[in-house]
Amino acid sequence: MTGRSSNVADLAAEAARTRPDKLALIDTATGATVTWHEVELAVRATARRLREAGVRPGDRVGIRLPTSAAFAVAFFAVLRADGVAVPLNPQEPVTVSSALLQDCGAEVVLTDEPLPSTTTVEPIVAATSDDAADEGEPARGGEDLAALLYTSGTTGSPRGVMLSHRALLAGVEQVRSLALSPVEPSDRVFVAVPMYHVYGLGPGLLAATSAGATVVTAPRFEVRSALSDCLHHEVTVVLGVPAMYVAMTARPASELGESLSTVRLLISGAAPLRPKVLADIRAATGLSVFEGYGLTEAAPVVTSTLATGYAKPGSVGRPLPGVEVRLVGDDAGSGVPTDPEDPDDTFDDADGTGLVEIRGANLFSGYWPDGDHGPDADGWFRTDDVGYLDTDGDLHLVDRAGDLVIVNGFNVYPREVENVISELPQVREVAVVGVLDNRTGEAVKAVVVPEPGAALSEHQVIEHCAARLAGYKVPAVVSFADALPHSAIGKVRRVGLRDAGAVGEDEGHA
Repeated sequence: MTGRSSNVADLAAEAARTRPDKLALIDTATGATVTWHEVELAVRATARRLREAGVRPGDRVGIRLPTSAAFAVAFFAVLRADGVAVPLNPQEPVTVSSALLQDCGAEVVLTDEPLPSTTTVEPIVAATSDDAADEGEPARGGEDLAALLYTSGTTGSPRGVMLSHRALLAGVEQVRSLALSPVEPSDRVFVAVPMYHVYGLGPGLLAATSAGATVVTAPRFEVRSALSDCLHHEVTVVLGVPAMYVAMTARPASELGESLSTVRLLISGAAPLRPKVLADIRAATGLSVFEGYGLTEAAPVVTSTLATGYAKPGSVGRPLPGVEVRLVGDDAGSGVPTDPEDPDDTFDDADGTGLVEIRGANLFSGYWPDGDHGPDADGWFRTDDVGYLDTDGDLHLVDRAGDLVIVNGFNVYPREVENVISELPQVREVAVVGVLDNRTGEAVKAVVVPEPGAALSEHQVIEHCAARLAGYKVPAVVSFADALPHSAIGKVRRVGLRDAGAVGEDEGHA
């Protein structure tokens, strides 16, 4: 290897060099199985196709593929060809993908279906030595842009997060330096979360490649087939989101215990897990679920309970090695505004609540195209997440600053109300939002998804909250739904739940 800065595609090349015959990818959708040597051949062959299609150093290249062996090859091939990977959601309308490609100037797309106004290239998963003539090492690396990931965002248009080779490789190194390692060479890692999202990409594909482990891919999560895949392929690590674990606990405990019998580690991210789900998983499998916190701008993991080696319900753990976290802003050090009639009323009695700021080599280089709003001159990036540190130094997330509900001038964090409503055994899922109120400015609205067959009324929910929360935090409106809207990785999309037209609809459920 030359003295150039490291390129993310080097991870695949190194895995092929050190573990050529080790199984790299098991694609549950196609049945394809590929060794690391075969991955390297496929990456070289696909990179050659990209160069022949006109890709030059620094060109953005779209990848519109599901979580699969093809996606893995495509991602590394773009970087091997010195391009910039732009992963896209294959489930979104073509018009949405086309708009993002136009925004970043990408003219070539790796996909299995044509896209208008682009050159389409199909990745080669089963390549031969003749297909994979070695055209030398990539020239780009280090601070050069490696990937442009568009965040879904809660408001406004998606923004392109500029992740350098340095940031992605730092994220991999930090994850693999945790006290309880999330991936070892002997592991088989089940990844059904989208690889076009930084969660499936970083802790999933890149971390496993760094270890030379085996990735078991599924294009989407369906609980019965996922459990079957875990059993059949002897999965040892599951990379999941809360919705996946909720679905698992709906299956018989005996089935869950048998299907996950080879698993050593369950990992969850994107949103908090209810304590009941954690308890049910442990009862069925004997395993804890380790939770973490991250964001696209941090490539992606910031904190994890893997940092201490023990799961802690309600906490997202401590910073990864090489990552610094601090709390700042008007709330830092002063706690959450209190109810004047209840001086002890704070969120979880937490002092020192503030906005989370992050510093580390894993941080992004700003937003496309100019690098605006990235880390400041001292390297700190301020998030929109509000949190506090407990007495052990573990981080707890209160909510997104933009999700704050202000009732008569007092702050209500939706997660606190959601936690209380989730105590009801009839509740499967709940989301709390603020809605306009002529008297108080905003009021609290809860949208509840009951357990199948459960009888639950608005009055029961309000009565339960009134016994546990200050009056201004009690929902003024409770509506019921069959399901909540989620993003691709399981985060609840609150925007549509705030619609005024939904207030007062379906106020009872039997």
